[in-house]
Order: sequence, then C-alpha cells, then structure tokens
Amino acid sequence: MSAVLDGSSVVDKVLDGARIDQDDMRELYRLPLQELGALADFRRRVAKKDAYDGRGNDVVTYIVDRNVNYTNVCNVYCKFCAFYRTEKDADHYVLSREELDQKLDELAAEGGVQVLLQGGHNPSLKIDFYLDMLSHIREKYPQINIHGFSPPEFNHFSEVFQMPLREVVAKFKEAGLGSIPGGGGEILVDRVRNRIAPLKCDSDHWLEVMRIAHQLGMRSSATMMFGHVETLDDRLEHLQRLRDLQDETHGFTAFICWTFQPENTRLKAETVTSAEYLRMQALARIFLDNFDNVQSSWVTQGPKIGQVALKYGANDFGSVMMEENVVSSAGTTFRLNAGDIERLIREAGYEPHRRSTWYSLLN
Repeated sequence: MSAVLDGSSVVDKVLDGARIDQDDMRELYRLPLQELGALADFRRRVAKKDAYDGRGNDVVTYIVDRNVNYTNVCNVYCKFCAFYRTEKDADHYVLSREELDQKLDELAAEGGVQVLLQGGHNPSLKIDFYLDMLSHIREKYPQINIHGFSPPEFNHFSEVFQMPLREVVAKFKEAGLGSIPGGGGEILVDRVRNRIAPLKCDSDHWLEVMRIAHQLGMRSSATMMFGHVETLDDRLEHLQRLRDLQDETHGFTAFICWTFQPENTRLKAETVTSAEYLRMQALARIFLDNFDNVQSSWVTQGPKIGQVALKYGANDFGSVMMEENVVSSAGTTFRLNAGDIERLIREAGYEPHRRSTWYSLLN
C-alpha cells in the first residue's frame, strides 16, 4: 500500500476492515485515483481470499449467457432509453416461441448457462404469456438458468395482473424463474428517478421486489447507472440502500455499475469519463462490504477499461453476452467472445474461470 496513504484515519478504517460511512466515502472520493484503486483492490482481496478453496485472489470469473429482450414495447418512456417502442411504432415486437427457441438453441450450442430475460413494460401481455414462457424454457433447456425480469417489470406485472407483488414473484419462481437481475435500479433516489423515469417504480418498490425475492429463496444482482442528473450524494445514498438491504437479506450475489450512455436518448448529459467509472466502482467495492462480488462493466466502458477495472475492486468480468440490444441502442457496441475475455483476464494477471449465476466455478 502506498506510503502516501499513511496517516489518514479513513484509509486506516479501510485497511482495518472497518465499515465506512457516507462521510468517509466523500473523503475517499477525493483521493488520487490510483490510491483509491489500491484500497479497493485491498478490499477485493480480503473479500475473496477464502473463495474457491483459497484461490479467490487469483481467480476472475465470467459467465456465458445471452440477453433476450422478449418485447421492446414499453409504456414508461424512460428518457435515458433508446431501445423502447410503442405499439404504434412499426418496429415494435414480441418474440415468437420459434424466435425464442432459436436464440436459446444458439446459447446452448455455446455452452451457455444463463439467459437474461428482460423486456419493456408491455401492457398487452398477460400473466399466462410469462408463465408459459418460463415453463417452456425450464423444460426444454434445463441447463440454462433464467435470470429474468427487473424490479420495475415486476411492479408493472403486479399492476397489470391486479395481483399482489409477492404472489407474482412466487408464481414466476414456481414456473421456472431462477434469479432476478438488478436492472431498473438506475439511482435509488426518488428525486432523481422522477426526473429520468417518472413512470417507473420508485426506490422503495424496487427494493421491495428484491426483498421478496430473497425471502422466497432467490438471489439477485444489484446495479447502479450513474452519470446523468444525479449528484455524488445521490450515488452514495443508492449504495447505502443496497448495503442496508444486503444486511437484512444477504440475497445479492454481485454489484455492477455502469455509466449512462447518452447517444440516441432524450436525456442529454456529458459522457462520464472512464476515470469516474473506475472511481465509483472502487468506492462501491469499499462501501459494499457485505457484497462478495463486483462485476466489471466492459459492455459500456470497453474491453481495456473493463480489464483495468480488475485492479479497482472487480473480481468478475461479466458475460460473453451473445446478444445485447439495450445499451447498443444508445450507441455502445463492444463485443467479446469467451476467448477474448479469457485473454484479457490472463493479461491482467488472473486465472479465468467460467461460473454459474451463483458464482460457483464451472471449469
């Protein structure tokens, strides 16, 4: 650890493994980037030292999956989204069963173990559409975990189906849903959410979906999209709410943050620098002391910054992601195959290993 860091009480708290608060985070935010990265790397090594039979500090994981957006019809019109369409748009769609199977056949052929199943808030789709789709995937592709439907989608389902939220989540789990992605988190501060996505569920409802899922035995990821209209304090409040829920349920598998991609969207903002991305990921690793895993976001930052992020608190390189439509609609189109990911991990000095949704090693 750099001698420059000596003498700071906040740095001492990080090195001692003590829990830090939001005031500490504001002080850490002002550190030179490399020094903050060193602290995050230290916390990463502490968090992973006992993982994978004691090899956790040498291992960086990734998953082979596919993003399948079953519909692009959405009635919440988020200002930061370039993907959604209305039912009046000529290019709106709902995937047929044959189209879905073709995508999953291709995923299975690549040894994929997860499908990230997400769509817009389509008011025309009823509960049987979803339950039939889940049952079909579970029966035809039992080796593929269904990691699907973000908290805003579940709140939408509860309203459209006129059904309590817990009942909806339970029915989806019974039909085959295995885990829930952290999409739609954006920033868990309602003042911010009301500006960028006023028709999307509020912070409490986002967290309640995750709480219910964890109580029902499902795990989920947690996310943060930053670099639009939020302040640093908003970002810190977001992390606080995630840490508080993790203290309560221990149901989050990982944290992933990425920067807002402004191209082709109605929400205009300055593009956030890679340095700011690395700074926030490092802060998250330090603050989220009850999260085992932090995922690098090469999809938005590019492969090289995704690789550098492994020295700023990340222990996972995300996914091969055979298909991605939402971020790419906003102008970001990075693509990597399994060989590319493994090469980047090795070049950074780690052992690449494929993993499951729940971070168990597959090779």
